[in-house]
Amino acid sequence: MDDGRIANPATQRFVKKKEAILAAATAILNRQGVKGMTLADVAAEVGLITTSVTYYYRKKDDLAAACFMRGLETFDAMAAEAGRAPDAPSRIRAFLDLYLDLNRRVRLGETTAVTSFSEILALKAPLRVPAENAYSNLFRRVRGFFEDPTLDHLDRRNRNARAHLLLEQVLWSGSWLRRYDLDDYDRVRDRMYDILIHGLAPWTQDSPRRDWAPKPLPDPTPAAPEGQEWRETFLVAATRLINQRGYRGASVEDISAQLNVTKGSFYHHHDDKDALVVECFERTFAVTRKAQRDARALAGNGWDQLCAATAALVEHQLSEHGPLLRASSMSALPIEIRHEVAQGYNRGFERLAAIIADGAADGSVRAVDPLIAAHMTSAMINAAASLGIWVPGVERREAGRLLARPLLMGVLTP
Repeated sequence: MDDGRIANPATQRFVKKKEAILAAATAILNRQGVKGMTLADVAAEVGLITTSVTYYYRKKDDLAAACFMRGLETFDAMAAEAGRAPDAPSRIRAFLDLYLDLNRRVRLGETTAVTSFSEILALKAPLRVPAENAYSNLFRRVRGFFEDPTLDHLDRRNRNARAHLLLEQVLWSGSWLRRYDLDDYDRVRDRMYDILIHGLAPWTQDSPRRDWAPKPLPDPTPAAPEGQEWRETFLVAATRLINQRGYRGASVEDISAQLNVTKGSFYHHHDDKDALVVECFERTFAVTRKAQRDARALAGNGWDQLCAATAALVEHQLSEHGPLLRASSMSALPIEIRHEVAQGYNRGFERLAAIIADGAADGSVRAVDPLIAAHMTSAMINAAASLGIWVPGVERREAGRLLARPLLMGVLTP
């Protein structure tokens, strides 16, 4: 039809209400995850009764899957548009620009927020498969940014790792952009682009550029109290399950089954699941703190400390004691617990920013915005947990070179 009307059976009212349901469901998904969202909650947000929502989406998982697909379509369109730029640097800049514009419009209430993709694995099969395929297609589009004659020095593994790094930078930025006024977004984009392209290593014509040569640090895994060696196994298994299924999706039964223990055994050691999640967060903070403090104790300059800390944490993500618990699990915690957990993340972030600032002061790190650089370095460390999906067979000792080095040296460097 060409008269502007929507063909049967859709109507303008039907489409408007469906969009409102998707917007409400997306907001709830981002706060509470797939397991925490209910059709009743969504219905209340849009002024409907639950049975009315089922007219549009028969089951909760159908609605969750639709939210993920909507977000993935949005990102795919941005990646496709950015991919039409003539070279890799301009593609990266365009992708950042498009995402920051989307984020700006969301904050202004001009468009719907995008669902966090970290919960895709919490979808049940077969609904999960189309979402996973759509994310893989998005990943391939972003990898295409690096498929350029000037980048023949990058093999497939390096292109995969750098595409994963870039995507994670954009997705993670949604968690920290609210620290900035909308008027600051152009500056944020410029600083992000500068770090992605030029890295953090200083370079002049008169002196050779520093390279990635991290000094080894002790294993940052916390030592278990004597007689409680089982606790480390318990926390690692719980962290992995929560990262995969989300806070609400990882039930006590699932965690107990993963460890081959009974629910009674679980409750013997933890009052409830909240207590376990808090302990997982505390372990994550302990690992981060130890790596950063060990790095700060090195005799070298800020660059040496930054390389050492990032290498240790990236390698830990892929070790038998990894990964670290994702920050996205924090949003589902009770508010009285969430504040203290957020403070733990902030302390780790501020220590990282201090290392970068000290390096800029001693001349071993480029003069960059230390807060934005710390956010981007944190995103890179977070990305290491899922590097094996995009670089199959990656070894723990390779992770720093494949993921940390490109951020610190520039994503287009050999």
